[in-house]
Amino acid sequence: MAGNRIEDLLDAVTLSGAQLRRAVGRFEGGTADMLRSSVATAERAFAELDVCDEVIDAAGAHGEKAAERLRGMLEREAREEIAAELDALDEAAEGVWQALATSRLLNRVLGRGAGAGEEDNSGVEAPRLVEAVLPAVPSADHDEDDYDDLLAMAADREAEFLPKLETAHRERASQVAAHLVTVVRGAAKTGFADERFARGSLAEARAAHVLWLRCLAERRRDLGR
Repeated sequence: MAGNRIEDLLDAVTLSGAQLRRAVGRFEGGTADMLRSSVATAERAFAELDVCDEVIDAAGAHGEKAAERLRGMLEREAREEIAAELDALDEAAEGVWQALATSRLLNRVLGRGAGAGEEDNSGVEAPRLVEAVLPAVPSADHDEDDYDDLLAMAADREAEFLPKLETAHRERASQVAAHLVTVVRGAAKTGFADERFARGSLAEARAAHVLWLRCLAERRRDLGR
């Protein structure tokens, strides 16, 4: 801290040293020492606020990259990698929320207005996806009276039903995968700083992962792959 800045502060203070000590509590030292300590404390607080902002920015960048990685993992059907990526996102978000709590405390100490994360959550809800809105899986049921023999029925199933079944399973899994990537990217855009929205988005990503796995299991049941 430059000497002239301390002197400027001293000139601006109209209280005596004894009055200052009574105002701020017990402090062993003169007025200049008291001001120097206060300024040093403020500087440390501002430095910590910068660190909090860096945590949020880094988490947002991590989330954006994670969304792209998840897209590739879903295309490859890399089940275990997806679970690990979601775990890493949860960890990054927790770091942001801890940084926001620190930021709120420091801003109050500094007597500042709302800082990062101090404002109310936006109130925006994370988008939801339920299985009921996915394309229906076609049924293989037929009226056997419509066929002269079982070979004709099997030929019809092979020619008409299986392509429809494959398409339905592909579209179901694709829609769920796209939704998972969308909710992760949405949370990352705020650096996970909108805690309510981020928590909802990450929970929805987990739910989408479970639904996606179920889609794959149903495809394997119906198509053998």
